[in-house]
Amino acid sequence: MREEELIVYKNLEDGKILKDMVWLMEHYRSGDVTARPLFYECMHELLERASAHGFYGNLWHCYLTNLLVNNENSYSLACEIRGEVEGSINQLVLHDIAIFREFFAYDHTEMMEVLKVPEFYFVLHYERAQQVSRVYSTRIRDRICQLAGELACAESAAEMKKILTEFYQAYGVGTLGLHKAFRVVHEEEGTRIVPIRNISHVQLDDLIGYEIPKKKLLENTEAFVSGRKANNCLLFGDAGTGKSTSIKAIANEYYGRGLRIIEIYKHQFHDLNDVVAQVKNRNYKFIIYMDDLSFEEFETEYKYLKAVIEGGLEKKPDNVLIYATSNRRHLIRENFSDKEGRRDQLHASDTVQEKLSLVYRFGVTIFFCGPDKKQFQEIVKGLAARHGIAMDEETLLAEAGKWELSHGGLSGRTAQQFIDHLRGQGAYRIQNVRK
Repeated sequence: MREEELIVYKNLEDGKILKDMVWLMEHYRSGDVTARPLFYECMHELLERASAHGFYGNLWHCYLTNLLVNNENSYSLACEIRGEVEGSINQLVLHDIAIFREFFAYDHTEMMEVLKVPEFYFVLHYERAQQVSRVYSTRIRDRICQLAGELACAESAAEMKKILTEFYQAYGVGTLGLHKAFRVVHEEEGTRIVPIRNISHVQLDDLIGYEIPKKKLLENTEAFVSGRKANNCLLFGDAGTGKSTSIKAIANEYYGRGLRIIEIYKHQFHDLNDVVAQVKNRNYKFIIYMDDLSFEEFETEYKYLKAVIEGGLEKKPDNVLIYATSNRRHLIRENFSDKEGRRDQLHASDTVQEKLSLVYRFGVTIFFCGPDKKQFQEIVKGLAARHGIAMDEETLLAEAGKWELSHGGLSGRTAQQFIDHLRGQGAYRIQNVRK
C-alpha cells in the first residue's frame, strides 16, 4: 500500500489508524506475533471513533472519509464554497485519490481469516447503538456516512474526486467547514477556535413580532454573505427581546451559504487579532459575535475591540464582521460627571467622545424594544398556537398576565418561559385526534 506516496493529502490528522492498518495489509501473512494484537487495537480505535462521531455502516470507510473531509490542504481549501478549480493541482489530487481508492476497495476477508479475527465483520457492518454524535451535528454525521458509501461505490478515482469536490463545495472542509458556530479557547499553545456542537435550531420566524429589526438584520447579513459591502452591527434594547435569538437564527439561516459564527467573550478580546488571523484567508464569511456587550468605567478591554473593528494599521478582512448585542445603547457606562467634568478635567468632551467612539464603529444599530401588554399577549398567543397549547384564549392570557408579574415583566423571554411552564405541566397540550 502507498500511503507514504500521498502528495496533497499528506498531513492527515488522526492518521495513526491508517498507518497501522496499512502495515497490517502488508505484513499479516508474515507470522509477526504483533499483527493480531494490532488488528484488535485498530478495531478498538475504529469503534471509539464510531462512538464519538456517531458513525454507522462500514466504519473503515467512514474513518477514511472523515480523514478526507477534515484535511485542510491546498485543494480542499480552494474548493470550499467555490467548487471545482483549475490547474495542475487536479492531477496531483487524482494521484492521491487513486491511493485512497485502494484503501476503500481493500478486501479484509483473508486478513480476518489468517489473524483469526472474525469480529472485524461487525466493524464493516456496524449498527449504531445511539443516534447522537459528540463531534458533528446529526445532519453532517449522516452526510459523512452517506459520502463513505458513495466513495466506496465510485467506479474510478476521477469519480471519487468529483464526489469529494462536490462535498467540499456544499459543506466545506475541516472544523470551520463542518460546523456553524464556534467559541474561542486560549491555551498555552495559543488561541484555538473550537466548534459549538449544540446550537439551537431557531429560525427568525420563531421570533414573533420585531419585523423591522429582523428585516434590518437580514438585509445587512444578506449583503455580507453575498459579497457586497456590509456593516458591523449592534443589536441593543431591553432584556429578553430576542437579540441573541436573532443571531442564532441567522447562523442557521446562512450556514449553507458559507456563514460561520464565532462567539467571543469580553475577557478574550486580547485574542481578537489571533482569531481574525486564523479566518481571514478562508472562503467563508465570519461573524464575530459578542453577547451582552457592555463596559464599566474601569474596564479597558473595549480598546482591543476598537482597534480590530477600525483604526489599526491592518485593514479588517472583507470576510469578517462584528455583531454584538447589548442592553445599553452606548456600551460604556456614562456618568453625568462626564459632561459636567469641567470641574475635574480640562477637556470633558474628550471623555465623552472616547466613550462614544466604540458604538460609532457599528455602522448598523438595531433597536429591540420591550413589548407593551398587547404585543406581549400576541407573542403568548403565537407561541401557544405553535406548541399546541389547548387553553382557551381568555384563560391563557389571564395566566400569562399572572406569570409576567412575578417572572420578569413584559418580554418575549417571559412569554417563552410561560409557554415552557405550560408544556412542562403537560395538562394543556392539544391531543391529536383522528377525524
